[in-house]
Amino acid sequence: MGSLRSVVLAGGGTGGHIYPLLAFADAVKRHFPDVRITTLGSPQGMENQLIPAAGYDLRVIPAFQLPRSVNLNLIRTPDRMWKSAHAAGKILDEVQADAVVGFGGYVSVPAYLAAWRREVPIVIHEVNVPPGVANRMGMKFTKNVAVGFPQQPQMAESLKDARVVGVPLRTALTHLDRAALRPQALYQFGLRPDLPVLFVSGGSSGARTINLAVAAAAKRLAHAGVQVLHVQGGRNDPFEVPTDLPVPYVVVPYLSDMQLGYAAADLMLCRGGAITVAETTALGVPAIYVPYPFSNQEQTRNAQPVVQAGGGILVDNGDLTPEWIEQNVIPLARDRHRLAAMGHAASRYGRRDGDEALLEFVLEAVAKAK
Repeated sequence: MGSLRSVVLAGGGTGGHIYPLLAFADAVKRHFPDVRITTLGSPQGMENQLIPAAGYDLRVIPAFQLPRSVNLNLIRTPDRMWKSAHAAGKILDEVQADAVVGFGGYVSVPAYLAAWRREVPIVIHEVNVPPGVANRMGMKFTKNVAVGFPQQPQMAESLKDARVVGVPLRTALTHLDRAALRPQALYQFGLRPDLPVLFVSGGSSGARTINLAVAAAAKRLAHAGVQVLHVQGGRNDPFEVPTDLPVPYVVVPYLSDMQLGYAAADLMLCRGGAITVAETTALGVPAIYVPYPFSNQEQTRNAQPVVQAGGGILVDNGDLTPEWIEQNVIPLARDRHRLAAMGHAASRYGRRDGDEALLEFVLEAVAKAK
């Protein structure tokens, strides 16, 4: 491995950009204990809660929403973008950055611009197809593009030369032995060891459709002997679950230790966000993916290859009803052999070394630039 003295990490807005950034920062710190790690965030994003809590230096710079089409006029015109890039540049100079690693989100753009003007190597990490608008713009300044999933280079022309490194995940997940942690996880949530567990989570902000459909199917699940561990999600309204069920149906508002949920799970019902897909496949958790419908379908594209590999099932948001759950989820949750085969297929698709592989790629980019 080469060496790193100072690295600037840019990414913000949503967990999809921030969680990989934090997992990567941890990997950098493990290999280079004396490195200076500086993160750039925007004033409103989730990074303000997550990054300082993880112990990293967060510098807030103004970030502006970009138009959907990316061309060079876009960066020549808005002077506020240059002001933002100027703020990022002052930070790069102050910390004498060896590299800028961007994970997407509008705050990445000023970092890319500032690094390009200073000839500081830029590495972009992208998990979606099509790439987000900020990273598409960054690709005009660097050839160092890394992606989270093996299908991305085939699915997008702009990613055809990208290096597949996987998604950086926290070691709490990548070092997880689900079977070993399972008894503790079940005990902690008050779940029974003799019945299957359906783990339900719509991501950090939750998913109302999923919450309501599963809660409405609570009686059917319980009478079929399927337990539920249900993460409501931070921004969601509570939902009613019958109280007189014969088996546990446990609702938690938010789960910071996702590894406990994965350890308890026999089957997961979730959205198709890139981080969720990376985690379920890295850990070999069979999953039913319900992609978020109001977007450019990237969640469907994230989950499809896992389904094709045999590691999951895809259901349309509009088709997720209590009846669908009764007809599809219950038989699957009770079929140990099928779950084992799906879990095995998921883990063959997933990878646990995204943090290390991205670090290697960054070190190569720094060495090339010297």
